[in-house]
Amino acid sequence: MSLLKIEKLCVSIGHASILKSISLQLNAGEIVGLAGESGSGKSMTAMAVLGLLPPKANMSGTVKLENAILSGASENDLCAIRGRDIGIIFQEPMTALNPVMTIGDQIAETVRIHRKVSRTEARTIAREMLDRVGLRAPQFGLGRYPHNLSGGQRQRVAIAIALALKPKLIIADEPTTALDVTTQAEILDLLNRLVREDGAAMILVTHDLAVVAQVADRVVVMKHGEIVDEGSVDHVFRNSNNPYTVKLIKNTDHQPERAEQGGRSGKPVLQVEQLVREYAGRRKLLKPDPPFRAVDNVSFEICPHENVGLVGESGCGKSTLLRTILGLDAPQAGEVRVFGESFPARNLAKTKELRRKIQVVFQDPFGSFDPRWRVEKIIAENFHLYDRAISSKQERMRIEAMLEQVGLNGRDADRFPHEFSGGQRQRIAIARALITEPSVIALDEAVSALDVTVRAKVLDLLADLSDRLGVAYLFVTHDLTVVRSITDRVMVMKAGKIVEEGDTEAVFSNPQHPYTIDLLNAAPNLNRALERRKAIGHPTEVSQ
Repeated sequence: MSLLKIEKLCVSIGHASILKSISLQLNAGEIVGLAGESGSGKSMTAMAVLGLLPPKANMSGTVKLENAILSGASENDLCAIRGRDIGIIFQEPMTALNPVMTIGDQIAETVRIHRKVSRTEARTIAREMLDRVGLRAPQFGLGRYPHNLSGGQRQRVAIAIALALKPKLIIADEPTTALDVTTQAEILDLLNRLVREDGAAMILVTHDLAVVAQVADRVVVMKHGEIVDEGSVDHVFRNSNNPYTVKLIKNTDHQPERAEQGGRSGKPVLQVEQLVREYAGRRKLLKPDPPFRAVDNVSFEICPHENVGLVGESGCGKSTLLRTILGLDAPQAGEVRVFGESFPARNLAKTKELRRKIQVVFQDPFGSFDPRWRVEKIIAENFHLYDRAISSKQERMRIEAMLEQVGLNGRDADRFPHEFSGGQRQRIAIARALITEPSVIALDEAVSALDVTVRAKVLDLLADLSDRLGVAYLFVTHDLTVVRSITDRVMVMKAGKIVEEGDTEAVFSNPQHPYTIDLLNAAPNLNRALERRKAIGHPTEVSQ
């Protein structure tokens, strides 16, 4: 008998049909990857199993977990099942975890809700679960808070909460999207091991086909609320004739077309020389801890038209370096120069002039926009960097022209951010950065949260803008696929230092530093994952 059985599941909100007759079965001990573009219905299917649909959603069809019918069950019945029989792991643990509760209490809370045990017993289980997910005592005590942990460590806490009661079914909704490649590999191996040890089943919701190939037994491909392809991972990814699946596979290793660059030339648009950024150590009564050096004597330069990648694990210093380059943090030593002039400059007028030349696109455009502002106001915000004011009519004309440059409609200026998809919001963020006609744009994980199709379109857009406008890019990312597809040079950062740099293809084809080799080996790769499955002869195994 199937552990989970979904039959003709339909979900609609108002007149919009979100899910259309979804039928899916899942057996105990099986991992199924639910793949597709953003808006395909992956997460909505997972939330329907849990009974966590939006308030105005209408659902029909049947969802059955063993002998329990979940569709139509009362909220009290569903609350008894969530956490006990079904565990869920969300994409962003920092928002899923309670910031004012210790990690031990958060795991213990799940245990005490579903079992009649004392607080001491619940905390003993919490300690055991933290040990299972690799957060061992005494370094990771029960009294730690989420903000004391890194992104990968917080995700391990979220996994510990989801698996604390050894549920029959685990739903993992994009559990590794925001993690660097080595942490991602560790989390995937951990999830795979724990699911196999407990004999549970798992639905892995993801847009990353390489992740599916790495851990799943079967894959279900969704498009516009329908299942368009399904089968074993090897069959679907090697032999599928479905045009949509073929497109997703092609976009996984998408290479944007770029004009021939002819090498580095011209005056550098950005120069970083011997940059040092330190943070004060913890204060102690007699002797404070020594300062922590997050950026350690980093030097590089970027020329016009050049795309440079900066990669490394979480905590290596990438984001601190970026903040220092942008003048948001002050360095303890070294200098940043834009077109040969110190940045920030000593006077405000010169700083504003130089700031027009260096702009930034953040990972989450929705988080960097004011949700109460229309797109016109969001883009127009950067006009304050100009010394001379321009008329409202000129502003509007420039904003509409810029929106069309990035593949949107000029009339989109009158809409709000929530009315756009993730990929469209990222285009608005790019338009905001380009409105000042910059020479270099820093992109901080700008495509890591996008599905493969949207990511391919955004990368094509960036490549086209670089060719047409001469913009140089600094890609700060943990996604090595993106770096290889669009950058000319790459710098590898570890513990605040650049440990390897060179032409992108040379570094990827023949890495010299052991850390670079580890990063490349840990990066999800669809073809490599399929070959590994073939070599080990067991599609459910993952190398440990």
